[in-house]
Amino acid sequence: MEILGYIAALLIGLSLGLIGGGGSILTVPVLVYLLGLSPVISTAYSLFIVGLTSLVGSYKFYQKGLVSMKTAVVFGLPSIVAVYLTRRYLVPAIPENLFTVGDLAVTKGVLLMLLFAGLMVFASISMIRKKKEVPAEPADVVDENIDTELDVEHTDPAETHPKPKFNYGGILAEGLVVGTLTGLVGAGGGFLIIPALVLFSKLDMKMAVGTSLLIIAVKSLFGFIGDVFNYEIDWLFLGIFSAISIAGIFIGTYLSTKIHADKLKTSFGWFVLVMGIYIIIKEIFFA
Repeated sequence: MEILGYIAALLIGLSLGLIGGGGSILTVPVLVYLLGLSPVISTAYSLFIVGLTSLVGSYKFYQKGLVSMKTAVVFGLPSIVAVYLTRRYLVPAIPENLFTVGDLAVTKGVLLMLLFAGLMVFASISMIRKKKEVPAEPADVVDENIDTELDVEHTDPAETHPKPKFNYGGILAEGLVVGTLTGLVGAGGGFLIIPALVLFSKLDMKMAVGTSLLIIAVKSLFGFIGDVFNYEIDWLFLGIFSAISIAGIFIGTYLSTKIHADKLKTSFGWFVLVMGIYIIIKEIFFA
């Protein structure tokens, strides 16, 4: 099973490189079901792996001028605070045994896996759902096929992507919610961040995706710092798993120039949906 876990690490990176996101949501199930780690430790390790891989992924967007640093700071600060406090204090404070319903004993591990499975279901819907294109002014036209068009040169990003306009109240609330959710389940939450950046910061889709990757990277790594104080970390394992995932990103990025990402993303969304439902059934009926 350990070999399968490392193969899955490569596939996680591969999916990130191919479709630009979503692959990291499989990190926790891989760590729990293939590598036999506890849900609590898996969510901690996932923060490090997701943070590092997202940082690598965000760099290629930054090179294209598709990262709004100001937006990343405004949205990222409340997320960082929330995820750090969640991992440092909230998760350790959750009792190991919560309550019992019939024959089902709801433990901390079961709760975290059910929350994670719910996140997978919602994330899968965002991947599967086809969005209608709305005609707009040229500066606002968004081709959502961002993953296959990263090689398009932007001679002047400032002209193509208007300056963000902030709804600070909405950004603060969303940042706190996403940070807390990330802290609990160890996932990046890009499917929540990207719509928030479009809605509250008025970024176009390409800029929102690049900026979200940077936000995910920073808040995940800061959240992991909270875990360093609470758990013994296997740095060698983390390094190997992360390195394999990052290698997958580069392979996937290369393949993305030859494979159309839209259908692949939809298929991957269905896979994530099935996995989410499987985890719910397993944790409730076969724990």
